[in-house]
Amino acid sequence: MRIVALAGGVGGAKLVHGLTQILRPQDLTVIVNTGDDFQHLGLHVSPDLDTICYTLAGIASRKTGWGRDAETWNAITELQRLGGPGWFRLGDRDLATHLERTRRLSSGEPLSQVVREFCQAWGIEQTILPMTDSAVRTIVHSDQGDLEFQTYFVERQCQPRVQGFEFRGAERALPAPGVLECLGRADAVVLCPSNPWVSIAPILSIPGIRAAVLKGKTIAVSPIIGGKAVRGPAAKMYLELGLRPSAVAVAQHYRDMLWGFVLDKRDVQLEAQVRELIPRTLVTRTLMQTNSDRLHLARDVLDFLQAKEHDNLGDRARKAAKAR
Repeated sequence: MRIVALAGGVGGAKLVHGLTQILRPQDLTVIVNTGDDFQHLGLHVSPDLDTICYTLAGIASRKTGWGRDAETWNAITELQRLGGPGWFRLGDRDLATHLERTRRLSSGEPLSQVVREFCQAWGIEQTILPMTDSAVRTIVHSDQGDLEFQTYFVERQCQPRVQGFEFRGAERALPAPGVLECLGRADAVVLCPSNPWVSIAPILSIPGIRAAVLKGKTIAVSPIIGGKAVRGPAAKMYLELGLRPSAVAVAQHYRDMLWGFVLDKRDVQLEAQVRELIPRTLVTRTLMQTNSDRLHLARDVLDFLQAKEHDNLGDRARKAAKAR
Protein backbone atom coordinates (compact mmCIF):
# COMPACT_ATOMS: atom_id res chain seq x y z
CA MET A 1 0.00 0.00 0.00
CA ARG A 2 1.52 3.29 -1.11
CA ILE A 3 1.05 6.00 1.52
CA VAL A 4 1.77 9.71 1.40
CA ALA A 5 1.88 11.40 4.79
CA LEU A 6 1.57 15.16 5.27
CA ALA A 7 3.43 16.09 8.42
CA GLY A 8 5.08 18.72 10.54
CA GLY A 9 6.63 18.65 13.99
CA VAL A 10 6.88 16.00 16.68
CA GLY A 11 3.38 14.49 16.39
CA GLY A 12 3.77 13.98 12.67
CA ALA A 13 7.26 12.54 13.12
CA LYS A 14 5.99 9.97 15.62
CA LEU A 15 3.27 8.61 13.36
CA VAL A 16 5.59 8.60 10.36
CA HIS A 17 8.12 6.64 12.42
CA GLY A 18 5.39 4.11 13.21
CA LEU A 19 4.55 3.79 9.52
CA THR A 20 8.19 3.12 8.66
CA GLN A 21 8.06 0.02 10.87
CA ILE A 22 5.29 -1.51 8.72
CA LEU A 23 5.59 -0.18 5.20
CA ARG A 24 8.37 -0.89 2.75
CA PRO A 25 10.57 2.21 2.29
CA GLN A 26 9.43 2.62 -1.32
CA ASP A 27 5.80 2.68 -0.18
CA LEU A 28 6.06 5.72 2.11
CA THR A 29 6.55 9.33 1.09
CA VAL A 30 6.43 12.19 3.58
CA ILE A 31 5.62 15.74 2.47
CA VAL A 32 6.86 18.10 5.17
CA ASN A 33 5.83 21.63 6.12
CA THR A 34 8.47 24.27 5.45
CA GLY A 35 6.38 27.29 6.41
CA ASP A 36 8.27 27.27 9.73
CA ASP A 37 11.63 27.70 7.96
CA PHE A 38 13.44 30.91 8.78
CA GLN A 39 16.79 32.65 8.75
CA HIS A 40 18.62 32.77 12.07
CA LEU A 41 22.21 33.86 12.64
CA GLY A 42 22.55 33.88 8.87
CA LEU A 43 21.54 30.23 8.67
CA HIS A 44 18.58 28.55 6.95
CA VAL A 45 16.75 26.61 9.67
CA SER A 46 14.11 23.99 8.73
CA PRO A 47 12.59 22.87 12.05
CA ASP A 48 9.94 20.43 10.77
CA LEU A 49 12.15 18.83 8.14
CA ASP A 50 14.86 18.29 10.73
CA THR A 51 12.44 16.83 13.27
CA ILE A 52 11.12 14.32 10.72
CA CYS A 53 14.60 13.39 9.48
CA TYR A 54 16.24 13.17 12.90
CA THR A 55 13.39 10.93 14.08
CA LEU A 56 13.60 8.55 11.13
CA ALA A 57 17.40 8.48 11.37
CA GLY A 58 17.18 7.53 15.05
CA ILE A 59 19.16 10.57 16.18
CA ALA A 60 16.38 12.79 17.58
CA SER A 61 16.40 13.80 21.24
CA ARG A 62 14.47 11.22 23.22
CA LYS A 63 13.55 13.84 25.80
CA THR A 64 12.07 16.54 23.56
CA GLY A 65 11.35 14.76 20.25
CA TRP A 66 13.11 17.59 18.39
CA GLY A 67 16.77 18.45 18.04
CA ARG A 68 19.63 15.95 18.29
CA ASP A 69 20.38 13.28 20.84
CA ALA A 70 23.50 13.56 23.01
CA GLU A 71 23.48 17.28 22.21
CA THR A 72 25.90 19.86 23.62
CA TRP A 73 25.39 23.61 23.76
CA ASN A 74 28.85 25.16 23.65
CA ALA A 75 28.30 27.43 20.64
CA ILE A 76 25.02 28.94 21.85
CA THR A 77 26.44 29.44 25.35
CA GLU A 78 29.40 31.37 23.96
CA LEU A 79 27.12 33.31 21.61
CA GLN A 80 24.99 34.50 24.52
CA ARG A 81 28.11 35.42 26.50
CA LEU A 82 29.10 37.70 23.63
CA GLY A 83 25.66 39.32 23.62
CA GLY A 84 24.16 37.39 20.72
CA PRO A 85 20.53 36.20 20.50
CA GLY A 86 19.95 32.95 22.38
CA TRP A 87 16.17 32.68 22.17
CA PHE A 88 16.33 30.01 19.45
CA ARG A 89 18.71 27.42 20.83
CA LEU A 90 20.84 25.60 18.28
CA GLY A 91 22.81 22.68 19.65
CA ASP A 92 26.31 21.95 18.42
CA ARG A 93 25.33 18.85 16.40
CA ASP A 94 22.21 20.53 15.09
CA LEU A 95 24.31 23.52 14.06
CA ALA A 96 26.22 21.37 11.57
CA THR A 97 22.95 20.58 9.75
CA HIS A 98 22.07 24.26 9.38
CA LEU A 99 25.58 25.25 8.32
CA GLU A 100 25.75 22.66 5.57
CA ARG A 101 22.17 23.28 4.39
CA THR A 102 22.86 27.02 4.16
CA ARG A 103 26.11 26.44 2.26
CA ARG A 104 24.37 24.22 -0.28
CA LEU A 105 21.37 26.51 -0.72
CA SER A 106 23.73 29.47 -1.18
CA SER A 107 25.52 27.56 -3.93
CA GLY A 108 22.24 27.15 -5.80
CA GLU A 109 21.07 23.68 -4.76
CA PRO A 110 17.27 23.45 -4.23
CA LEU A 111 16.04 22.44 -0.79
CA SER A 112 14.60 19.16 -2.10
CA GLN A 113 18.04 18.09 -3.33
CA VAL A 114 19.64 19.02 -0.03
CA VAL A 115 17.02 16.99 1.85
CA ARG A 116 17.54 14.00 -0.43
CA GLU A 117 21.31 14.01 0.11
CA PHE A 118 20.97 14.54 3.86
CA CYS A 119 18.63 11.54 4.01
CA GLN A 120 21.20 9.43 2.18
CA ALA A 121 23.86 10.48 4.68
CA TRP A 122 21.56 9.63 7.62
CA GLY A 123 20.49 6.29 6.16
CA ILE A 124 16.84 7.24 5.63
CA GLU A 125 15.36 5.07 2.88
CA GLN A 126 11.88 6.61 2.72
CA THR A 127 11.23 9.58 0.42
CA ILE A 128 11.15 12.85 2.37
CA LEU A 129 10.03 15.91 0.40
CA PRO A 130 9.72 19.55 1.42
CA MET A 131 6.37 20.94 0.35
CA THR A 132 8.17 23.39 -1.96
CA ASP A 133 11.63 24.61 -2.90
CA SER A 134 10.29 28.17 -2.80
CA ALA A 135 10.35 30.48 0.19
CA VAL A 136 6.96 30.29 1.93
CA ARG A 137 6.69 31.72 5.41
CA THR A 138 3.92 31.24 7.96
CA ILE A 139 2.87 34.58 9.40
CA VAL A 140 0.78 34.68 12.56
CA HIS A 141 -1.62 37.63 12.68
CA SER A 142 -1.92 38.46 16.38
CA ASP A 143 -2.81 41.14 18.87
CA GLN A 144 0.90 41.97 18.89
CA GLY A 145 1.10 42.43 15.15
CA ASP A 146 2.21 40.14 12.33
CA LEU A 147 4.83 37.68 13.54
CA GLU A 148 6.94 35.10 11.76
CA PHE A 149 6.03 31.73 13.16
CA GLN A 150 9.25 31.07 15.11
CA THR A 151 9.04 34.52 16.69
CA TYR A 152 5.51 33.69 17.84
CA PHE A 153 6.26 30.09 18.80
CA VAL A 154 9.71 30.23 20.40
CA GLU A 155 10.69 33.80 21.18
CA ARG A 156 7.26 34.87 22.49
CA GLN A 157 6.27 31.35 23.63
CA CYS A 158 2.84 31.44 21.93
CA GLN A 159 1.68 34.24 24.22
CA PRO A 160 0.27 36.61 21.56
CA ARG A 161 -3.42 36.11 20.87
CA VAL A 162 -3.93 34.59 17.41
CA GLN A 163 -6.19 36.36 14.93
CA GLY A 164 -5.37 34.47 11.74
CA PHE A 165 -2.62 33.08 9.53
CA GLU A 166 -0.95 33.90 6.25
CA PHE A 167 1.35 31.71 4.18
CA ARG A 168 3.40 34.41 2.57
CA GLY A 169 4.71 33.47 -0.85
CA ALA A 170 2.50 30.41 -1.25
CA GLU A 171 0.56 31.81 -4.17
CA ARG A 172 3.78 32.01 -6.23
CA ALA A 173 5.27 28.72 -5.06
CA LEU A 174 5.44 25.42 -6.88
CA PRO A 175 5.27 21.99 -5.25
CA ALA A 176 8.73 20.50 -4.79
CA PRO A 177 9.76 17.99 -7.48
CA GLY A 178 8.02 14.68 -6.87
CA VAL A 179 5.24 16.01 -4.64
CA LEU A 180 2.39 15.89 -7.15
CA GLU A 181 3.70 12.69 -8.71
CA CYS A 182 3.73 10.82 -5.39
CA LEU A 183 0.24 12.10 -4.54
CA GLY A 184 -0.99 10.90 -7.91
CA ARG A 185 0.40 7.40 -7.33
CA ALA A 186 -0.67 7.07 -3.69
CA ASP A 187 -3.25 4.56 -2.54
CA ALA A 188 -4.02 6.85 0.39
CA VAL A 189 -2.99 10.11 2.02
CA VAL A 190 -2.62 10.51 5.80
CA LEU A 191 -2.84 13.92 7.46
CA CYS A 192 -0.70 13.31 10.52
CA PRO A 193 -1.61 14.54 14.03
CA SER A 194 0.15 17.83 13.38
CA ASN A 195 -1.22 21.32 13.98
CA PRO A 196 -3.96 21.85 11.35
CA TRP A 197 -3.39 25.61 11.27
CA VAL A 198 0.39 25.92 10.97
CA SER A 199 1.70 22.47 9.99
CA ILE A 200 -0.82 20.98 7.54
CA ALA A 201 -2.42 24.16 6.16
CA PRO A 202 0.88 25.55 4.77
CA ILE A 203 1.38 22.34 2.77
CA LEU A 204 -2.15 22.54 1.38
CA SER A 205 -1.65 26.21 0.48
CA ILE A 206 0.88 25.36 -2.24
CA PRO A 207 -0.96 25.48 -5.59
CA GLY A 208 -1.81 22.01 -6.84
CA ILE A 209 -1.31 20.10 -3.59
CA ARG A 210 -4.80 20.45 -2.15
CA ALA A 211 -6.37 19.49 -5.48
CA ALA A 212 -4.15 16.40 -5.66
CA VAL A 213 -5.07 15.41 -2.10
CA LEU A 214 -8.78 15.81 -2.87
CA LYS A 215 -8.51 13.27 -5.70
CA GLY A 216 -7.32 10.53 -3.35
CA LYS A 217 -8.41 8.56 -0.31
CA THR A 218 -7.47 10.78 2.61
CA ILE A 219 -7.75 10.39 6.37
CA ALA A 220 -6.73 12.65 9.23
CA VAL A 221 -5.58 11.78 12.75
CA SER A 222 -6.77 14.31 15.32
CA PRO A 223 -4.01 16.18 17.18
CA ILE A 224 -6.57 17.21 19.81
CA ILE A 225 -7.27 14.71 22.61
CA GLY A 226 -9.72 15.50 25.37
CA GLY A 227 -9.90 19.14 24.28
CA LYS A 228 -6.13 19.61 24.52
CA ALA A 229 -3.22 19.48 22.13
CA VAL A 230 -0.66 16.83 22.95
CA ARG A 231 2.05 19.37 22.13
CA GLY A 232 2.10 22.94 20.92
CA PRO A 233 -0.49 25.71 20.65
CA ALA A 234 -3.19 24.08 18.48
CA ALA A 235 -5.86 24.10 21.20
CA LYS A 236 -5.02 27.69 22.16
CA MET A 237 -5.32 28.70 18.51
CA TYR A 238 -8.76 27.13 18.21
CA LEU A 239 -9.96 28.98 21.30
CA GLU A 240 -8.60 32.33 20.18
CA LEU A 241 -10.25 31.91 16.79
CA GLY A 242 -13.60 31.36 18.52
CA LEU A 243 -13.71 27.56 18.20
CA ARG A 244 -13.96 24.96 20.91
CA PRO A 245 -10.86 22.71 20.62
CA SER A 246 -11.93 19.13 20.09
CA ALA A 247 -11.76 16.25 17.66
CA VAL A 248 -15.03 17.60 16.23
CA ALA A 249 -13.38 20.95 15.48
CA VAL A 250 -10.53 19.17 13.71
CA ALA A 251 -13.01 17.11 11.68
CA GLN A 252 -14.84 20.31 10.74
CA HIS A 253 -11.51 21.83 9.70
CA TYR A 254 -10.83 19.01 7.23
CA ARG A 255 -14.35 17.82 6.39
CA ASP A 256 -14.30 18.56 2.66
CA MET A 257 -11.11 16.55 2.17
CA LEU A 258 -11.57 13.33 4.08
CA TRP A 259 -12.59 9.75 3.43
CA GLY A 260 -12.14 8.95 7.13
CA PHE A 261 -11.16 10.38 10.50
CA VAL A 262 -9.22 8.95 13.46
CA LEU A 263 -9.90 10.12 17.02
CA ASP A 264 -8.64 9.03 20.40
CA LYS A 265 -10.59 6.58 22.56
CA ARG A 266 -10.86 9.29 25.24
CA ASP A 267 -13.05 11.18 22.78
CA VAL A 268 -15.31 8.25 21.95
CA GLN A 269 -18.34 10.27 23.10
CA LEU A 270 -17.66 12.65 20.17
CA GLU A 271 -17.72 9.95 17.51
CA ALA A 272 -21.37 10.50 16.61
CA GLN A 273 -20.75 14.22 16.08
CA VAL A 274 -17.70 13.50 13.97
CA ARG A 275 -19.70 11.03 11.86
CA GLU A 276 -22.16 13.79 11.01
CA LEU A 277 -19.23 15.46 9.25
CA ILE A 278 -17.21 12.45 8.08
CA PRO A 279 -19.04 9.10 7.89
CA ARG A 280 -16.04 6.82 8.39
CA THR A 281 -14.40 6.96 11.82
CA LEU A 282 -11.85 5.01 13.78
CA VAL A 283 -11.62 5.30 17.55
CA THR A 284 -8.33 4.06 18.97
CA ARG A 285 -5.42 5.11 21.13
CA THR A 286 -3.71 8.01 19.33
CA LEU A 287 -1.45 9.24 22.12
CA MET A 288 2.08 8.09 21.19
CA GLN A 289 4.18 7.97 24.34
CA THR A 290 6.30 4.96 23.40
CA ASN A 291 7.63 3.35 20.27
CA SER A 292 5.03 0.62 20.74
CA ASP A 293 2.31 3.29 20.70
CA ARG A 294 3.62 4.61 17.39
CA LEU A 295 3.56 1.14 15.87
CA HIS A 296 0.04 0.38 17.17
CA LEU A 297 -1.39 3.61 15.80
CA ALA A 298 0.32 3.13 12.46
CA ARG A 299 -1.08 -0.39 12.19
CA ASP A 300 -4.58 0.81 13.12
CA VAL A 301 -4.38 3.59 10.53
CA LEU A 302 -3.34 1.19 7.78
CA ASP A 303 -6.01 -1.36 8.75
CA PHE A 304 -8.60 1.43 8.70
CA LEU A 305 -7.54 2.49 5.21
CA GLN A 306 -7.76 -1.09 3.95
CA ALA A 307 -11.19 -1.81 5.44
CA LYS A 308 -13.90 -2.21 2.80
CA GLU A 309 -16.80 -1.79 5.19
CA HIS A 310 -16.97 1.00 7.71
CA ASP A 311 -20.35 0.65 9.40
CA ASN A 312 -18.96 -1.12 12.46
CA LEU A 313 -15.42 0.27 12.43
CA GLY A 314 -16.09 2.35 15.50
CA ASP A 315 -17.31 -0.65 17.47
CA ARG A 316 -14.37 -2.81 16.39
CA ALA A 317 -11.88 -0.08 17.19
CA ARG A 318 -13.39 0.51 20.64
CA LYS A 319 -13.10 -3.17 21.43
CA ALA A 320 -9.48 -3.19 20.23
CA ALA A 321 -8.64 -0.11 22.27
CA LYS A 322 -10.34 -1.54 25.36
CA ALA A 323 -8.35 -4.74 25.01
CA ARG A 324 -5.04 -2.90 25.10
